[in-house]
Parts: sequence; structure tokens; C-alpha cells
Amino acid sequence: MAAALPAPDLDHVRVHVGPAFDELRGARLFVTGGTGFVGRWLLEGLAAADARLGLGVDVTVLTRDPGGFARRVPGVAGNRAFHLLAGDVRSFDVPDGTFTHVIHGAAESSTNLAADDPATMLDVLVRGTGRVLGLAARCGARRFLFVSSGAVYGRIPATIDRVSETYTGGPDPASPAAAYAEGKVSAERLCVQAARDGAVPASIARLFAFVGPGLPLDAHFAVGNFLRDALAGGPIRVRGDGTSRRSYLHAADLASWLWVILGRGEAGRAYNVGSEDSRSIREVAETVARCARMPDRIDIAKAPMAGVPAERYVPDTGRARRELGLETRIPLEDAVSRTLAWLQSNPASCA
Repeated sequence: MAAALPAPDLDHVRVHVGPAFDELRGARLFVTGGTGFVGRWLLEGLAAADARLGLGVDVTVLTRDPGGFARRVPGVAGNRAFHLLAGDVRSFDVPDGTFTHVIHGAAESSTNLAADDPATMLDVLVRGTGRVLGLAARCGARRFLFVSSGAVYGRIPATIDRVSETYTGGPDPASPAAAYAEGKVSAERLCVQAARDGAVPASIARLFAFVGPGLPLDAHFAVGNFLRDALAGGPIRVRGDGTSRRSYLHAADLASWLWVILGRGEAGRAYNVGSEDSRSIREVAETVARCARMPDRIDIAKAPMAGVPAERYVPDTGRARRELGLETRIPLEDAVSRTLAWLQSNPASCA
């Protein structure tokens, strides 16, 4: 069984969600995507807040693998306020009763699936979103959060330091791996239309890059790969030339942002979720190396090409700050150190 998320980090979620958690008193929630990295932080954060604040929530979590859920989300498994509903997001049996809040985060984010079976990727994202919106409309849900992605912006021009929600670019449909991004775009359209029609008050969170306990160490997340290398004693390997720019928000900030967007976000409106602290991938690797006390153990596979601008994937989060009062509270160095400490204390979670 996976280790529980750190109690101080869950306290951080509760404190910085603040009054938005009070608005969940007596709420009945329906959640998809609860077994992934983001879903786990949302659910364990809510479970901890419920235990501390006595919110009296009732949560149904849709999952294709209830047994796997119990192993991956130990802070929720066995909690009487949480109930597992076995099913696929595209075809699940609609449960009885009503739900006041719906969080839809189910997605196949695998880069292999996007390239090898784009039709399934699109089907999960588009048909699944339509089905969850239908559930929310039938229930008259008061709040709805769609967990989207910064991938909807496509390749961000090098002239844009931080991309805002008003950017009108998009993914390249000819790219073999574009199905994930295209599916998120289409799912967002469904949410916006439902909000405009008055059927579902759907808000949208466009997620960028994150770090924190529970992040996969063997997927397409560069910082996760660097953490894996550091735990193995190094060297920390950068596959490219290290010039691409990213930013990383700690998962405790991520979870608190999402709960606030659910409670306070404007219907039909998208909010970027991430850090504005832009770093090159090389700088991110150096940060991990310093935190792991191995500053000289970095291998960079390629030399930068002269005249080639660095790729960027960094959000402008001004809208979330201005409208919802959200802030990045955990700086990158602290975020990496916290994550390393948790991984070192829970070696089974590194497997």
C-alpha cells in the first residue's frame, strides 16, 4: 500500500482553501479521476479537512479499479465518507440521488495512448465529459470543475514568456500525439456550452506542471525523472539540451487552488493553474541536484543549438490571483526538498 501524503502538506491545503471548504459542509460530491496524482491530492486533502473541520461530506469516486484505488489512495480507502463506484467514465451506471458538486478529472494522460490509440484518447475525454456533464445537469449540481490542461494552448511561441488564458493558439492536429490536447479542447467546449446554456455551472482549471509526493517518477514528467535519478545516487540525466523552460507548482498548492476554483470560479471561465517561476530544464535539474546534495552529478544529452529559441510551458496566473486570490506559496527549492524527504522516508513509493 502506498504511503499517505505528508500531514503538514495536507494541513497546507486546508489552511489555504480556507472558507471555500466551509462551503462544502454537508455537500455530496461526485469525482472522476480520483486515482491519479491530482485526484489523490484532492481526495486526501478533502479527507483531512473533513476530519479536522467536521464538514460532513459524502463523496462518490468513479474508478475503473477499486482495488487499485485502495492501494494508491490510502488516506481515503476505508473512510466512511468516501464511496467507490466501479465503472468507465464513458459508460458508468449513473448512481442514485443527487450531487451538489462535481469534479471531472478522468483522463488518459499517457503519451503512448495519445500516439498509439488517439481515437480512445479522444473518446475518453469527449464522451466521458459529456456523460459527467449530463449527470451534473440531472442533479442540478451547484458547482462543477473540469480539470483541463495547459496542453490546450499547443506549442507556445518563444516570444511568450508566460501564456495567459486569452492566448488563442492551439494544438497541431497533425501531430501524432495531439489527441490528448485536442480532447481537452473539445471537452472544454462542452463545459463552456453547458455553462452558457445554464445547464451546468462549469469552471475550468488548466493545469501545467507540478512536483510533490506521489508524482510518478517513470513517466513523462522531467522533474519526476530527476528525482528518480537523485534517489538512485545519480547522475541526473537531462534527455534534451536543457534549454526548455518549465515551472513547477507544489501539489499542496495545486490542491488548494483546485478547491478554490471549484467553490469560487466563474462558470464558463478557465483559470491557469501552475507556477510563474520560469526555469530552464537544466536549472530544474540543478535544483534537484542541490537539494539531493549532488550538485556535480548532472548529464545533459545534447548541446544547445545556436539560434534555436527555447520551448516554453509556463503559465500566466494573473487571472487566478486577481479573481480568486490564489498564490504560489511553496517555492521550487522547498517543493523539491519536501518531495525528496517524503520519497526517502517511503522508499516503496519510489518503485
